[in-house]
Amino acid sequence: MSLPSSLRVKKVQVPYLGNRERTTTNAFCFIPEEKKLERGIPSVFSFTHGFTSHKASILNWALRLAEEGVPGVLFDLPGHYLGGFTEVDSFEGFTENAHRMFSSALAVLKENLSYEESNTKLILGGHSLGALLGLKTLQEEDYSVYQKVQSIAVGFGLPPQGVTHIFNTPFYKSTLAIRAQLVSAAIHPDKTFPWIKEQKEALSLSDQNIYLLTGEDDVVVGKNGTERLRDQLMELGNNVSLEKPAKLAHHLPENAAPHIKKWLKDQGFFS
Repeated sequence: MSLPSSLRVKKVQVPYLGNRERTTTNAFCFIPEEKKLERGIPSVFSFTHGFTSHKASILNWALRLAEEGVPGVLFDLPGHYLGGFTEVDSFEGFTENAHRMFSSALAVLKENLSYEESNTKLILGGHSLGALLGLKTLQEEDYSVYQKVQSIAVGFGLPPQGVTHIFNTPFYKSTLAIRAQLVSAAIHPDKTFPWIKEQKEALSLSDQNIYLLTGEDDVVVGKNGTERLRDQLMELGNNVSLEKPAKLAHHLPENAAPHIKKWLKDQGFFS
């Protein structure tokens, strides 16, 4: 990947409204080179990462899109210490407000780059927890001002009914002693993992465009987990595309970048 030297990566702060006091998290705005922006801004993006992770884990997504002239914002979730030491006051505050940060991030992008939403396509989503929050923001927020909205959900699926979820297996529990120390106590895995499972099963969004991307080797999502999610979302009336490359392990979401870029290009998001 050869990126133009004139690509600008601007350090910004994205508001998080779930705390008693005003809080922000770290983010990057990606502004493509001027000669590409002169052709117009066909699309913009807003992405975030998975649980206990940080924005650098999906940095390649943003770089690949910026390479094609698509500006956007990549933000850290609050209470995730790898992205910054922002604390979370309460679990309820996080679950009620974290998904709203996509809109906050887009507002910050708009402050740094002029474009008309009605002439622009929106790409939003993320990896794992970020994918869930992306679907929740489509479910609860109004993005109808945009020409088209596309959700990207990487490493995300549904376990079969009656089967032990990966979060409850010895394999995953063995990592909790460390993972629990990488986030605020308010969003400890003991609280967040059951909530994620509950929210997956309770999704009710409809009439949305959703691209699901999960590796065959993703042991967290598990066999056919993304297919089950696809079926659920399609039953709700969504337009769902599914891609399953052989190699895209859950802990390597950066490797999703070429798949995302190709799929968006084929769908006309760069023209």
